[in-house]
Amino acid sequence: MTALGGRTIIFGSQGGKRDWRLPFAPALPAFALLALAGCNRHQSALDTFGEEAAGIAHLSLVMVIGALVIAAALLLLFRWAVRAPEGSLSLRGGERLIVVAGAVLPSILLLGLLIYSLPAMKPRPTGPGDLTIDVTGEQFWWRVRYHPPDAAPVDAANAIRIPVGRTVRFRLHGGDVVHAFWIPGLAGKMDMIPGRVNELPVRAVKPGLFRGQCTEFCGLSHALMAFEVIAMEPAAFDRWLAAERQPARAAAGASGGAGASGEGRALFASYGCGGCHQIRGTGERGLIGPDLTHFAARRTVGAGTLPMDPAAVARFIRHPSEAKPGARMPAFPHMSEAEASAIARYLGELR
Repeated sequence: MTALGGRTIIFGSQGGKRDWRLPFAPALPAFALLALAGCNRHQSALDTFGEEAAGIAHLSLVMVIGALVIAAALLLLFRWAVRAPEGSLSLRGGERLIVVAGAVLPSILLLGLLIYSLPAMKPRPTGPGDLTIDVTGEQFWWRVRYHPPDAAPVDAANAIRIPVGRTVRFRLHGGDVVHAFWIPGLAGKMDMIPGRVNELPVRAVKPGLFRGQCTEFCGLSHALMAFEVIAMEPAAFDRWLAAERQPARAAAGASGGAGASGEGRALFASYGCGGCHQIRGTGERGLIGPDLTHFAARRTVGAGTLPMDPAAVARFIRHPSEAKPGARMPAFPHMSEAEASAIARYLGELR
């Protein structure tokens, strides 16, 4: 008799036969269901929308099936060893069993898995006509720059859009510390290391809204560093990228303006927000923080931390570290709630 995790496993004898019972075995399906409960459709390596992730999922399935076959064989061998009468296996037979089951078969299995998986290690080929997207991990947000062929680059932040059916080459940078870039349904993980550029070529196969995440601990708000991934039909993506290249609508053609928008814009400038943030079409040219040109088109504030509504934006402006501990954006406790709300309304018009 032995104990395992508070449960008792009994090896004994009943009626001349050995008996083995695993009282915790009925709980195994419950543990499996609990693990599957963590899966979802917008951030899941099992619900793929990219060719690279589909290859990884297929390879994982093959390995899981192989592991289950090995586990079943071991359980059958264990059962036979417990129930077989004494002396049923000679010394020579035991030696052969050890050599075959312990050395020959595992070597063949591992070699087969290696040969089967080698093609999946080859990166997707890219060409000069492919879209390149630079993504830089910052504490704690994502700097995004699109480099379409034969066109000027386009800056964005905290969301990534890609065309379905086209090869996209991600160039991954670490802006301050080591981060890790992972879009589970699109491709595998890749580190973002300061001073080094890692390339990840991918191809999406279906449109939809998905989610990515930093998977390397990078500071206090590591878990609050998500980004949306929007896979679009090629024509829709081309139209979006052309619109993204333009100045923000609320900023274009207006130097001041009256009402809430004009007041918020004046407050944005007077508090020095343009020293860190860029809004194309205005004199705000800061490059330290996220580009805010089309801020209102985003669905979240602070890289997935808060919903996109005026109250959340005003809260983040005054006290960013309350929503995102360790954020490098300075706080403005001396700013009144009315002023923060005016700036939030102005940003809410930048489309």
